[in-house]
Amino acid sequence: MSCKIDYRPIPNLLADRVVLVTGAGDGIGRAAALSYARHGATVILLGRTIDKLESVYDEIEEAGCPQPAIFPLNFEGAVLADFVEMAETLEKEFGRLDGLLHNAGLLGRITPFDHYPPELWEQVMQVNVNGPIWMTQALLPLLKQSEDASVIFTSSSVGRKGRAYWGAYSVSKFATEGFMEVLADELVNQPQVRVNTLNPGATRTQMRRSAYPGEDPMTLRSAEDIMPTYLWLMGPDSQGISGQKFDAQPPRQ
Repeated sequence: MSCKIDYRPIPNLLADRVVLVTGAGDGIGRAAALSYARHGATVILLGRTIDKLESVYDEIEEAGCPQPAIFPLNFEGAVLADFVEMAETLEKEFGRLDGLLHNAGLLGRITPFDHYPPELWEQVMQVNVNGPIWMTQALLPLLKQSEDASVIFTSSSVGRKGRAYWGAYSVSKFATEGFMEVLADELVNQPQVRVNTLNPGATRTQMRRSAYPGEDPMTLRSAEDIMPTYLWLMGPDSQGISGQKFDAQPPRQ
């Protein structure tokens, strides 16, 4: 579906909402965490590098936004029990969850499939598919406690049309799209929880630099530039929309 790059959110769009962002230490996750906080949300910062999370935490506090929380977690080694424990902690602290942005991801390697290392394939699937799926299962009871909860899965153009050499990353994003459709269909009679995917598009991030090392990054939108669609999907203006695929910016010409 079309992007909402021209969306103009009200200042308190996410007031009184509790939103968890994975991969919140840098890149798009950092920009989303800061944007959500500036629009009133209490943001739970999840990631594997504590120093980066603390930096985002400090920036949110210095801006006078609602006090965030930090939850260090590495998807690579996480199992269902870790996500259940996390859900129990969040229930004690907050009682519900109003938003979940699955942003953390692993690129893997851009290479012909016949050269793809099996151990790297498994690692990409763990971070991009298994971890988010089991985290979502553990957090569903908290999401159902909300009157209006939004779950956003990060997709990619290579998760909507396969592309040579993108290997595990492309396949993981196809799996993400499929899981979103399955979950949205299961929740059709529980409209307080909506589930969608969002393709950020070509954005000035470290992952993009790794995928396209010869590209001029200044020709790309910054993570901050694409936040309107992230805000629209997380806030009440997209209430009732579920099972859909969105883009955070128009296709590049």
